[in-house]
Amino acid sequence: MWTPETRAEHDRDDLRHPSDLTDAEWEILAPLLPPPAETGRKRFWEMRELMNAIFFGLRGGVP
Repeated sequence: MWTPETRAEHDRDDLRHPSDLTDAEWEILAPLLPPPAETGRKRFWEMRELMNAIFFGLRGGVP
């Protein structure tokens, strides 16, 4: 059951999209992703933004 405390804990109103990662979620996920390569082109997009895009597509189904 939703209580005022659980609603505040799971509130995603401050995010661009409801599927975006919170700071706490990103702290868990970030160490699992590969670091930037030392050779070649630098990353254009931050990994967090790429993960947000993937989760947006998964949540909405991308018709």
